[in-house]
This record gives sequence, structure tokens and C-alpha cells, in this order.
Amino acid sequence: MAKKEDLLLLGLSEAKAAETLKNVKLTETIGSIIASAKESGELNKQKGNLLYQLATKLKPQVAPSAPLVVKYIMNDGIKTEPQLSAAIEYLLSHTVKGIEVPAFEKSCGVGVVVTIDDIENAVTKVINEHREKIVAERYSFPAGKLLGELRALLPWADGAITKKEVDLRFLELLGPKTAEDLAPKKKEKKVEVPKATKETAKTNGTSADNKKKDITPTAEDDFSEGAETMDELLRTRAHFHKVGENFKTDGYVTTPKTAELLKAHVAAVGGKVVTRFPPEPNGVLHIGHAKAININFGYAKAMGGLCNLRFDDTNPEKEEEKFFTAIEDIVNWLGYNPARVTHSSDNFQQLYLWAVKLIQVIKTELKSFFQIPILQKLLRNFYHWSIC
Repeated sequence: MAKKEDLLLLGLSEAKAAETLKNVKLTETIGSIIASAKESGELNKQKGNLLYQLATKLKPQVAPSAPLVVKYIMNDGIKTEPQLSAAIEYLLSHTVKGIEVPAFEKSCGVGVVVTIDDIENAVTKVINEHREKIVAERYSFPAGKLLGELRALLPWADGAITKKEVDLRFLELLGPKTAEDLAPKKKEKKVEVPKATKETAKTNGTSADNKKKDITPTAEDDFSEGAETMDELLRTRAHFHKVGENFKTDGYVTTPKTAELLKAHVAAVGGKVVTRFPPEPNGVLHIGHAKAININFGYAKAMGGLCNLRFDDTNPEKEEEKFFTAIEDIVNWLGYNPARVTHSSDNFQQLYLWAVKLIQVIKTELKSFFQIPILQKLLRNFYHWSIC
């Protein structure tokens, strides 16, 4: 476990170090990372900052690979936050597949040097492409759009330096902010465009029933304002893992069969997002359920997937047919149609059979374990084995 002096070694302030020490799990992670770093050389503020970020971003399933990242931080192969994020993402994506060092190095830009001149030239290029609009909109122009394009051009550039350069160019081009620039902007009401009919769609060479082709956010998208619809919100702001990449989630336990099982899962769902809304049919739904319905059904719809209505009917004493019916009606009233209607009780018999099998396996293992003479003597009066 890391001590206060170790945290100060990473460049943390006294207050931040004291606060970090209260988090036992994080402190343990930092301790192991520092121990690994000390084997590779001397620490400085830049490396210390990256090591601290590594400790805070590292998920349990990739923790065993932390020494690899530490090694590249210490030998200056990884020097910026974008490189570190890419390195962690690579480890997470290859939790099941396994790590290949050349691919790892390529994925996080090991050996790539981005100079100040490179950043200045890239900023000049992007500013020139949007100059007319920037001059017209002044400081209302979404700088995030430019930063997104710059990340695409120079993925391994230092983000803080890049933003500083963009701010400087805005100042040079537009001058200081005026009172008008600082005043709150009034939102313009967008004119609603009628949905395309089949006839107009044919004229335009498209189908009115076509789904959105591209639902992936890009560097071109500006998310400075809130989404106007639930569909847009879930398409652009809900950054969930892709189908079959469950192992990227916090606390996901991997086994030698994980890759095989996830591959089978992807095949079973046809590569589509499949969600479920699991209410208990023992009462009417409330506003919290409405939120859950919109998230579960809405996300599946936005991603072109399916959502099941799965009744969690595990308390038969309080469940009534009228609640089953009312819940389905409310889901339909909110504009959603379940792909399937299922029940927890559909699986009870299989769960029972698995439980019996598990008990039998455990008993077999324990019987073998308790053949040890000293354990037999100690536990003779406490256990009676019966046949399941």
C-alpha cells in the first residue's frame, strides 16, 4: 500500500495525498504501480501524473497488465494522457484476446513524437478551414468541433497544449471578447421539418422507412447543447460497450471460456443490441419505471436493436393478472413494442436442475476434502451428509 511520501512523489499536493489515502483500494493500486515504476528508473512530475492517472483509470480485469504500461511510461514511450488512455483501452479490448506488444505500441503511439510545430501547423490548417464561420460567429463558434478535428489529425498531441493554441488563435483572429460575446445567447427555435412521405422519398431516391445509417458520433458532432429527443440522447451520449464487449465493464470476471461464450452470445443476438425492462407485476408502474422504460426500450431502438419485456414474477402471493396487463398497456402507451414478453418463472425449472447439480458437485468435492483424518475428527459431530 502506498504511503503519503509515495503519493507526494507522484506530484500530488499534501491535501490531495491525504484525501487519496482515505481510498484504500486506490492506495493499494498506486502502491503496486509505484513499486513497479521504481524498478524502471527515476520519477518526475510528468511521469508521476501519468502513473496516478493510470491508477485511477485502471479496471480490475486489466490490473495484471499494469506493469506493461508502467514500463512504457518510465521509458518515455507513453508521454501524454491520450497515449495513456489509448493504452488502457487496448488492454481492456484485449482482456480476452491476449496482448501483442507490437499492436499495443501501435495502438497508443509509442515512439510517436508530436512537436509544438506540429500542433501549431495543425491548428492553422483547421482554423483556416473554418475561418469564415469563426469570424461570423465569433466566440459562439463551437471550439469543441475544432478540438475534435485536431484529435483526429494529431491523436497523440497533448490536449492541454492543443487547446491553449486554439484559444490563442481565436484571440489573435477575433480580439478580446466583447460585451456582446459575453452576453447569454438566445436559443433559436428550430423549424420542424415534416417527415418524408413515401412519395417524396421516392423522388429523392430514398425510403422514408429507412433507419439512420450512421449512428456513431464523430469529431464533427457538436455536443455543447442538450439533445432534443430521447433517440438523439441515447445515440450520441450513451457510451456503452459494443455487443460482445461485456468484458470492458467494471467488475467483469473473465475465464478461459469467456471469448467462446461471448462469441456465441453475439451470434445468438445477431450482433444486435438486446435489452430488457424487468418490472415486478405486483403493482402499477410509477415515474421511475417510466425512466427505465425510456432508457431500456429507447437505447435498443436508437441502436437498431431489440428490447424484451421480462416480468420478474418471483413473488406469486402479490402478483395479479391485472398488473401484467396494465404494465404492457403502459409500455405500449409510451410508444414501445416489446420484441418478446417473457417471465422469470420461465426459467425456474432449469434453475432448480442447475442448483441440484451444483449441490451434488460441491458435495462430491467436499467429501473428498473431508477424507483428511484430522478434519474428520474435528467435524464428525457437526456434519451429516444426505443424498440430494
